[in-house]
Amino acid sequence: MKKTKYKVEFGDFQTPDELAYQIVQILTTFNINPQSVIEPTCGQGAFLLAAAALFPKSRQFIGVDINELYLEILQKRIIIQAITSPIKTICASFFEIDWSKLLANLPEPILIIGNPPWVTSAELGKQQGANLPMKSNFQKRKGLDALTGKSNFDISEWMLIQHLEWLKRRTGIIAMLCKTAVARKVLVYAWKHDLPIQESRFYKIDSLKYFNAAVDACLFVLEIGDAIPSEKVQIRCVGNSHPKDEVGFRSSTQPTNLTYSPSKTCHCFEHLSDQKPLNTIAYYDGRVIADVETYQQLQHLSGIDKNYIWRSGLKHDCAKIMELVKNGQEYQNGYGVTVSLEDTYVYPLLKSSDIGNGHVVNCRKYLLVTQRYIGEETSYIQNNAPKTWDYLQNNAEALFNRKSSVYKKRPPFSIFGVGSYTFYPWKVAISGFYKKLDFKLVRPIGGKPVVFDDTVYFLPCWFEQEAQFITELLNSKVANLFLESMIFWSDKRPITIDVLKRLNIQALARELNREDEYIFYVKQRMNKGGNGLDNG
Repeated sequence: MKKTKYKVEFGDFQTPDELAYQIVQILTTFNINPQSVIEPTCGQGAFLLAAAALFPKSRQFIGVDINELYLEILQKRIIIQAITSPIKTICASFFEIDWSKLLANLPEPILIIGNPPWVTSAELGKQQGANLPMKSNFQKRKGLDALTGKSNFDISEWMLIQHLEWLKRRTGIIAMLCKTAVARKVLVYAWKHDLPIQESRFYKIDSLKYFNAAVDACLFVLEIGDAIPSEKVQIRCVGNSHPKDEVGFRSSTQPTNLTYSPSKTCHCFEHLSDQKPLNTIAYYDGRVIADVETYQQLQHLSGIDKNYIWRSGLKHDCAKIMELVKNGQEYQNGYGVTVSLEDTYVYPLLKSSDIGNGHVVNCRKYLLVTQRYIGEETSYIQNNAPKTWDYLQNNAEALFNRKSSVYKKRPPFSIFGVGSYTFYPWKVAISGFYKKLDFKLVRPIGGKPVVFDDTVYFLPCWFEQEAQFITELLNSKVANLFLESMIFWSDKRPITIDVLKRLNIQALARELNREDEYIFYVKQRMNKGGNGLDNG
């Protein structure tokens, strides 16, 4: 097996001894004296060796790894360093070992420490790797979310959830290096399931320095165990004393309270050596809040708006065939092949980078849109646009071989994320990838409605004035503050449709004294033909 493929499949980023020792030193300041130490993917054992040095009274040390060579190196290091602590090593895959049997008789408190693989299930699938858990929708994604990619997960996320399950009726501490986004997902899992988390912390680490990996990563620490429940904490904020009151929040003159349990907060430290957290995130109303104080003051803007529903762009998974560049009266695909097509099924395309950079007047590419709603028969294309049908037939193999299960048992050449809303003439759009809240008004191009790729989110509008109105509301300072209170800018895709849906557009219009305009445009939408609720 090539080293690069091995590194991908097994997430093989060995932790430097210096970093492992520094992390275990932090744990010695906590009020815990582990009797058992486990490193579930120990590699060459940096954490085990550091723990043996700094927790010499621990009664049992266990290191598990699939790589026999690494365990041999660990054994040699134990001898060289004259370590007398009882360190047991096991050569096995994390996903095949009987952990319940291994953990059954270990004395508590238990320290689970390490650096699990930094790789996703999708990346492993591309590598045809087998070092992953049995496929299941463990996050309980519903319907289309499970089919369209949201069920992709980091292997470390699955592993960390297993650690939580191991300790949910025991006492211990989990200390793992992982992506910060993964740590947050695991916290949400723990909070949703009311697991006995006593304290949680993120310590930011320099992943570029230690692992030559440009990702936002942290030391994730969870103290677990049954304890006497703490009283709930109330944050009381009087608007006139709030530093952001110059925005003119409608509710800012009244004191309000946001109540949450201390066990459902997480302290975030900028450096491993820091004693005081940079900020604290909290779990409230089924969601993680990045800025509790701001969310509290703008909570009245939260809610579902049934008149304006956020949509994602189109999913096709075959860019070289479906995305085209116009060349005079013809089109060129991603393979450099020039073809003559009818304009019937060809629409101007704006990608995430176009929206993020504000290039919305003209388009660089066009997209072949084969359906008007999900599941529509595509055989009609043969009569309506025979040249387009021939082009699709000539590239049928590539389209048939798309890996996503979303296309299974669908008409040939199907796409996803399409509905009547796709063809509304005016849209208000934002890129999910760019680290700024900047909503763009998108006009028709060449007399046809613009379509987007699936990393763009948009609100469909019937009229130019309506789209201008919605754009102004969303780009207001109060809207930005509310959305930012729930956004983690370090994420790969910080702006998500789930966050956008939490803002009630009507409540926002009321906040800005523009609710009459909102009602006017909603009535116009209804008279015109709907609100984009149908299909998809």
